[in-house]
Amino acid sequence: MWNEQNNVSRMDHEANVRGVAVRIGQTPDGSLGTKRRPENLTPREQQILQLVWAGLTNRTIAEQLHISIKTAEAHRANMMKKLRVSNIAQLLKTALEEGLLATHAG
Repeated sequence: MWNEQNNVSRMDHEANVRGVAVRIGQTPDGSLGTKRRPENLTPREQQILQLVWAGLTNRTIAEQLHISIKTAEAHRANMMKKLRVSNIAQLLKTALEEGLLATHAG
């Protein structure tokens, strides 16, 4: 912890000497680090994501996987939280961009 604070203080000092501001998320060279997801999806979440991609509702997903609707909703909510999205369209868009969906071309 102290070492991290020391590094941040050193970066702030160096930035002030150069006359530039250091923003949170920047690397010491001033570039922005790659945006990383906090967690990977579980195998069950990946399975449910594929079913969402296929257009199935929570009810249909629950019936197909022999789980409760609440469990299907919880998995969907967990995926949205992990991928930092707030609706299904964003979930699918982000999943496509991140290569999390197995799409069938043609």
